[in-house]
Amino acid sequence: MDPHRPHPRVAVFDSGVGGLTVLRAVRRRLPGIDLRFLGDTARLPYGTKSAETVARYALQASARLVGDGDVAALVVACNTASACALPALRARWSIPVLGVIAPGADAAVRATRSGHVGVIGTERTVASGAYAEAVAALDPAITVHARATPLLVSLAEEGWLDHPATDAAVRAYLGPWFADPAVARMDALVLGCTHYPVLAPAIARAIAELADHPVALVDSAEPIAMQLAEMLDVGAEREGEVELLATDSIDRFARVGGTFFPMEGARIALVDL
Repeated sequence: MDPHRPHPRVAVFDSGVGGLTVLRAVRRRLPGIDLRFLGDTARLPYGTKSAETVARYALQASARLVGDGDVAALVVACNTASACALPALRARWSIPVLGVIAPGADAAVRATRSGHVGVIGTERTVASGAYAEAVAALDPAITVHARATPLLVSLAEEGWLDHPATDAAVRAYLGPWFADPAVARMDALVLGCTHYPVLAPAIARAIAELADHPVALVDSAEPIAMQLAEMLDVGAEREGEVELLATDSIDRFARVGGTFFPMEGARIALVDL
């Protein structure tokens, strides 16, 4: 597909609704672009699956989104899939395939002054070491501290954004972690799961109690949107169409997803992979 056609379409996928935070950033920066999003809600979370399974799921999701050939770029709005499946996706498709880890690592390197960066994410993302590798490629002097915080995905999917259980879970994860003096030196924390930006207030509250200095929360969504804006020639004379697909529980997807992305005017459908 010619990326300079009048109305290019960008495809975005995630294991659940978290990738809608990336979709929101793309929509805000490129309102004229057509967007197609798939949340693989039937098989979430990806973060507890093997790397091989995640890669298989990612290829299936991308085939549903890109199969008709009418897509200018594919965004993997899932840290776990970005860590496990980017090579397979780039080998499969001839269009640009963007992951969220490299932009997040770049933003963290730019943000840190102490040389200590933290990453919170799913078990699979943390185990992959993908952020440490990406940061080391940019600045090997920076130390990366990673912490698996898988329960936060479920809390975000439940829509418990401002809830005592969410505050308690965040403190339970971060409190013992910040007790390590090296970890406590971090001044940039990567939200290494696309579900986590909606929990940023709870995360910021916990950090304010634990750290004696400001800690920047780093989100990959805006850097991804900026990459797409540089790649695609999109006019502002129209409002782009939005198609939202889910593999299970379409009513729940629409209800919870509304806290991540404005659903008004979007076409929502249930699909089978």
